[in-house]
Amino acid sequence: FYEFFDAAINGWIITSTGIYPQTAPWLGVVAESGCRYFSDLRFPDPLVIGLAVARLGHTSVRYRLGVFQTAHGEPPGDATRPIAALGHWVHVYVDRASRRPVPIPDAIRALLETARIED
Repeated sequence: FYEFFDAAINGWIITSTGIYPQTAPWLGVVAESGCRYFSDLRFPDPLVIGLAVARLGHTSVRYRLGVFQTAHGEPPGDATRPIAALGHWVHVYVDRASRRPVPIPDAIRALLETARIED
């Protein structure tokens, strides 16, 4: 589940901003994570990962994530599917060389604002 969370967050940022964490002068390090499991998943049924920004600070962001399984042929946005897991993930942005906290880059902050919810 943690790999799903990491892939969903980074994939969203990369595809939405064109910023690649591997080449940026800063990076988001995982400072905290957690997951509550509710049901098993069945391979090879596809998954949908829902993502929201629960808290947006100066140098950090807290995500809420949900994992949903869909059956083959079922639309991915089917709201009747039960949640398989609920997670949280905190990124703190740091300078790549010094590892000191830095402000969340403007392009990423703008994207994060689009998924912000009241927690």
